[in-house]
Amino acid sequence: MTTYFHEQESVRYRFGDDDAAILKVLADRYVGANPQAGFAYRTFYASGILQNEEGLFELDLGQRFPDARPGQYAYACGLVWSDGERSLDVLIRCLGPVRFYFNGELAYRSNVIDEIKPDATVKLNLNFVKGWNRLFLKFKHTPAGFGRLFGPDEAKVRILNVLTPFAERQGQAGWVYSEPVDTDRFEEGFEPDTHASERESGLRWLPACGWSGHEQAKPVPERLFGRRPGKQAYAWARVNQLRAGEATVRLEGTATGPLTIWLDGRQVVELSEAGSFRKEVPLAFGKRDLLVRSVCSGEGEWGYSLTVSVGESEAELTAPIPVQGTREPWFYLGPLEADVRLDYSELVRTDRLYPLKAEASALTDRTYWRLDGPEARIRPYYENAMLSNKWTVGSVTNYARWDYPLGVTIYGLLQAGRYLGRPDLIRYAVEHVQECTDLFEYSLWDREQYGFPAVNQRLVMMRMLDNCGSFGSAMLEAYRECEDPGFLPVADRIADFILHRLERKEDGAFYRTCEGEYSADTMWADDLYMSTPFLCRYARVTGRAEALDEAAAQFLLFRKYLYMPEQRIMSHVFDFKYGAATGIPWGRGNGWTLFSLSEVLETPPESHEKRAELVGFFNELCEGYAALQAESGLWRQVLNEPDAYEEASCTAMFAYAFARGVRFGWLREPDRFTAAAVKAWEGLARIAIDRQGHVHGVCSGSRYAFSPDYYMYDLLTVTNDNHGIGIMMLAGTEVAKLKERLAQGSRL
Repeated sequence: MTTYFHEQESVRYRFGDDDAAILKVLADRYVGANPQAGFAYRTFYASGILQNEEGLFELDLGQRFPDARPGQYAYACGLVWSDGERSLDVLIRCLGPVRFYFNGELAYRSNVIDEIKPDATVKLNLNFVKGWNRLFLKFKHTPAGFGRLFGPDEAKVRILNVLTPFAERQGQAGWVYSEPVDTDRFEEGFEPDTHASERESGLRWLPACGWSGHEQAKPVPERLFGRRPGKQAYAWARVNQLRAGEATVRLEGTATGPLTIWLDGRQVVELSEAGSFRKEVPLAFGKRDLLVRSVCSGEGEWGYSLTVSVGESEAELTAPIPVQGTREPWFYLGPLEADVRLDYSELVRTDRLYPLKAEASALTDRTYWRLDGPEARIRPYYENAMLSNKWTVGSVTNYARWDYPLGVTIYGLLQAGRYLGRPDLIRYAVEHVQECTDLFEYSLWDREQYGFPAVNQRLVMMRMLDNCGSFGSAMLEAYRECEDPGFLPVADRIADFILHRLERKEDGAFYRTCEGEYSADTMWADDLYMSTPFLCRYARVTGRAEALDEAAAQFLLFRKYLYMPEQRIMSHVFDFKYGAATGIPWGRGNGWTLFSLSEVLETPPESHEKRAELVGFFNELCEGYAALQAESGLWRQVLNEPDAYEEASCTAMFAYAFARGVRFGWLREPDRFTAAAVKAWEGLARIAIDRQGHVHGVCSGSRYAFSPDYYMYDLLTVTNDNHGIGIMMLAGTEVAKLKERLAQGSRL
């Protein structure tokens, strides 16, 4: 029997058969370890280094400095914060001679092939240390080019957030790069002090983050938006009223054109033309929103002055939300056409785009809040748990991440919350989803503006089922709780992708093209979960029967390619390059299959033309899996390999599906599968879940192979891997429901 800890440390030893207590421990540990830290907001200069659609930073200095001379040098610097040790593959495409220093050590020097061959790509493995990691690039200009492209492999999955160095730019996002110089300023082993002032380096670093004296002399709206007669703009800050009780706040100033001011939701100043104002208003203790609407006059003058005082002292103003890389309190929005009408409640928020004109249909017709700086933008970033070359990384929160393992986690929290009567768990799960969907439209716009999205990367860069189906299914499950209308456009986008744009074989079966990758032209059992539960929930929410029909059809098509009838189990992958299934029944691949089928069977009516066939297939699979259950109650990493380790996530999936099959009456031998489900759950509570709620024995995310050795010896387990936490909660709730039904004497 595989062991991960001493039995006395198990949750079963501590709580016995108290399934509710075990579920509480699982759910509370996850929520406690994953606090609700959403996206981080940073200052970003749109004139700086952008990413391409692959997520590579385009450090093409030849384009930025077309007058640079051969033999000149330039440099680029960046910082990467890592909450723990993190291994990451990065891609390098040279545009000329390059040296790359990582944490002070030479990590890469280009060779003649890299420099001259336009499509040459080098993959380099970097081991990030906990804390700050320094990236320093040295470029030399030749006729072949000047600069390079640089970024993580699989950028939408393994995110690399580069922050600017130097004290003046602390907290800003992006690279800095120097103007070309004639001689190399940094000999081997030397680089600029990234935490000191940039002036100490003796170079001029870009992008520029300060206004010229001429621009600084202009009123803020004019220097941000120009002279735009009739256009309007908004400015937003917060007033800190820190006196006990209510205090009198005085607003006074002048304007060159129409001006409106709101304080704490009340309109307190209204000028229809240029003039001055003075207004005193009572304001309660706390931070209160201050919103200003200004209009450019017909003569093109655009500006105003505003002083905010509490008593005899000038009031402290702060930014509406924390934005790293700036100390400025004001956000700015514009220039909007005069006929754009926005309510106050629409404006004091950061989770939406704003129309530049009344009929704004395209993303290019919309805008977002910015700062008072040359091309200075406010940009949200996903900076929580970052994936390494393996799926999981340490203990950083997973909150606000959109990816497929977390789709199962969210589903597990919802079901555990419902079973335990815990609205706090349900609310946590719903809010995780909303953190992503609230910025859905913004994330599409962010990609168009900057080349690669800083949030919702997998949803925006939707190219395979992993990117959308699992989390989309959890989103629609959460929709039952909140009916958030923002979920539906996301669901429509996913449904359109799966139903109309996903790759298919000639018979209609989903598969992966993945051109140029190891997995080109393959079908994975995993993709049944990445597609069919979402399609069924989408059919229930929207009434679109074709989504349900597609889910049913895909199960029968996947059976044609992956089913191993002699053992009544599934091969993990069919490789169309070789015209054969791998013949390896990976545990979790089979778990995904049965888990998904139990979800699909809940949806179609008895009269559905494929229901009987699906129920029959479900029984065949359950019989095959039950025959391979180990004495411990668990199943093995490779189901039919007696020397393979016992794996927790597939066990939980089988327990979940067995319990549902009995409870819903789909199984022909309910007593047999009741015993198997209970045995599996008890085994998990004894072997895989410790008394603090940590989940052990879950293998990390997989590739595939034609040999069982890869799964048994290379694909090892990770504690608290996201592939296993949610399904543990789901298995526990289903087995607990089944036990309660049996205890009440209900007929199966």
